[in-house]
Amino acid sequence: MTGDGATGPAQLRSSRWYEGDGLRAFSHRARTRQLGYLPEEHLGKPVIAVLNTWSDINPCHSHLRDRAQAVKRGVWQAGGFPLEFPVATLSETFQKPTPMLYRNLLAMEAEELLRSYPVDGAVLLGGCDKTTPALLMGAASADLPAVFVPAGPMLPGHWRDQVLGSGTDMWKYWDDKRAGLIGDCEMAELESGLARSAGHCMTMGTASTLTAAAEALGMTMPGASSIPAVDSGHERMAAASGARIVELVRRDLRPSAILTREAYEDAVTTVLALGGSTNAVIHLIAMAGRSGVTLTLDDFDRLARTVPVLANVRPGGRYLMEDFHFAGGLPGLLSRITGLLHLDRPTVGHATLRDQLAGAAVHHDDVIRTADEPLAGEGGIAVLRGNLCPDGAVIKHIAAEPHLLTHTGPAVVFDDYKTLQATINDPGLGITEDSVLVLRNSGPLGGPGMPEYGMLPIPDHLLKQGVRDMVRISDARMSGTSYGACVLHVAPESYVGGPLALVRTGDPVTLDVPARTLRLDVPEAELDRRRAELQAPPARYGRGYGALYQEQITQADTGCDFRFLAAPGQVPEPYAG
Repeated sequence: MTGDGATGPAQLRSSRWYEGDGLRAFSHRARTRQLGYLPEEHLGKPVIAVLNTWSDINPCHSHLRDRAQAVKRGVWQAGGFPLEFPVATLSETFQKPTPMLYRNLLAMEAEELLRSYPVDGAVLLGGCDKTTPALLMGAASADLPAVFVPAGPMLPGHWRDQVLGSGTDMWKYWDDKRAGLIGDCEMAELESGLARSAGHCMTMGTASTLTAAAEALGMTMPGASSIPAVDSGHERMAAASGARIVELVRRDLRPSAILTREAYEDAVTTVLALGGSTNAVIHLIAMAGRSGVTLTLDDFDRLARTVPVLANVRPGGRYLMEDFHFAGGLPGLLSRITGLLHLDRPTVGHATLRDQLAGAAVHHDDVIRTADEPLAGEGGIAVLRGNLCPDGAVIKHIAAEPHLLTHTGPAVVFDDYKTLQATINDPGLGITEDSVLVLRNSGPLGGPGMPEYGMLPIPDHLLKQGVRDMVRISDARMSGTSYGACVLHVAPESYVGGPLALVRTGDPVTLDVPARTLRLDVPEAELDRRRAELQAPPARYGRGYGALYQEQITQADTGCDFRFLAAPGQVPEPYAG
């Protein structure tokens, strides 16, 4: 049930565990006493699960242990009963081969935890790239009232007189080192200045993009997505989120009432106006599927042609997330594109998005541009089609050198990332700035997990000549903090016999972003001959979670969800008696 009806103690889901004279209810109350709680602390009150992705190995979330306490404070003050649950932490920095391999595992854990315990609502603490979609996918499937608390961006980095953006400047200075422009001493200084505090990347990478999408969807408190992680305002937002979830439980306002077709279209519009990460394409398609909404690559392309890029934030722009926040944050940006939004849909914070944006303002017109002076005239992501990507591919063209957006060059093919790393500087490959670097076997199954390999390294000899961008094509993803003419998410992937598997070194490849095409200029008869010679690769996993993953994973164009999790159907409530 969804709506605004009052929910008293008898209607609380948790009461099925605690109320009555049966043995199980007695046992549940006794075990709660074992935890040290008095009856009046929890009986008849909304029980709120605080799902926390904190861990010692995730620097983006190193402050979430404290934020969970602020959430609990808000829950207590609003008359609820908070319980903190540790869930999987997906650290983009450390987890191999990629946390994308485990996004669906966290989504499944969140869903089943909410379903199987005596909870009435949830506050979701995340922010590092895959945690945001995973938690929201799980919450959408469980469909209990929920509020998302974004981890928030870290402080800007600093090195000498330079302000650094995590990820984006890492790639830049690493290329400078390979080009011989800086040395080990400078890199040691950069190592200590790039990431200065708790919080996720402070560029418009995947983390900032996805938390902004969560806010645009209506699943956060207003303005929450850009508050710096270590700002005192972040703790206040966490406490407000705790108080708000109690109200949502009492109103029985669930994700199914918020995560509508209109909400997902507005999230896509937001991502495009931000010049956001290409990873948002995969995640929003998967999230929408959990909400029973069919979102496609064509929706992204259709909306991209009508949405200007207004956020002047790296890697596509100049500033960082702290600048964006104090310039007005997401409410400020959305206030400039209200004509493109569905304003009469509900959010967790207000009756309508229109109410949520009332009074929103922009305080720095160069950080958040006007529609009359955008950073780019149309959305920063383009969807490509052609014989090399029949099911689609994407490119963040706002972060590429313009002269490469229409380009034909000879392919230089690498069969896996390890080989690419070992051979990219081999003079025998004859790589020039006109070459098209092609990486395959890096998709959902081939990676495995579709790692962020898509920003293929440029050979050292070209870097030393001043070349900083080339056309690069793969079935992998790339970090949202990256930049360059990188064609990503080629579907179907080469590992399952997609056309990328047919490319050979020397084949001419044409990229035409204005025409939205990616083409392998080889006769169809020759491609048929090559296709007939393909042999299926061996399975990556013989057992364990990886075996489940390879059996159930879908392709990039449909969101890389598990088939059994994305399937329609009902899941019964557990019997608690």
